[in-house]
Amino acid sequence: MAATPTPAGEKPARQRILEAAFSAFMEGGYSETSTLEIAKRARVSKRELYALVGNKQEMLAACIRERTERVRPPAGLLEPRDREALEDALVAFGTQLLSGMTDAAVIAVHRLAIAEAVRAPEVARALDSSGRQTSRAVLIAIMAQAVEHGVLDGSPPELAERFAGLLWGDLMIGLLLRVIGPPDPDEITRRARSAASAFLRASL
Repeated sequence: MAATPTPAGEKPARQRILEAAFSAFMEGGYSETSTLEIAKRARVSKRELYALVGNKQEMLAACIRERTERVRPPAGLLEPRDREALEDALVAFGTQLLSGMTDAAVIAVHRLAIAEAVRAPEVARALDSSGRQTSRAVLIAIMAQAVEHGVLDGSPPELAERFAGLLWGDLMIGLLLRVIGPPDPDEITRRARSAASAFLRASL
C-alpha cells in the first residue's frame, strides 16, 4: 500500500505517528495505549502505521531512540594522554550527558519506564539499551584510554561508575520525584567540572 501523500504544511506521517505514540504513552501509559488510538491521533490508517513504524513495541523503541539521541556523548573527544586532557574529556562528556538526560522529554521517558516496570518491562529495556548503555560504553572507553596511557590505574568499568556517581549524585532522583527542576546550562557545567575535579583528586 502506498503511503498517503503529505498535504502541504503538514508533518510527515511517520513524524505524526511517533509524536502521537509518545503523547499517548505519556498520558495513558504504554500498556493501556492501543495502536488504534495512536493511528487516530496521527490521522493515519493502522496499515500505514505498521508500514511506516511497526508494532507498538517498535513505536516505543523509536520514540525512546529519538529522545535519547540528545544524550549521545560529544564527538571528537581528545584522547586522554595526560590528566589535563582527561579532565577536559570528562567535563565535555559530563556536560553533554547531563544536558541530554535532564531534558524534560527524557525525564518523562524515565518516569514512563518506572510506571510500566511491572506490566511492560520492555519500556525499561528499550530505554536502557538506547540511553544508559550507550553513554556508559563511551565513558568506559575514555577510562580505558586513560589507563592505557598511565593516567589512571584501575578497572575502566569501576572508574566509569565512580565518575558517574560523582556526576549525578541524587540529581536524577530529585528530577523524577519533581522535587527539583532541571539544572540550567551554567549549573550543568559547574556540576561536570566539580565531578571531574573530585574524580581526579580521588585518583591521585
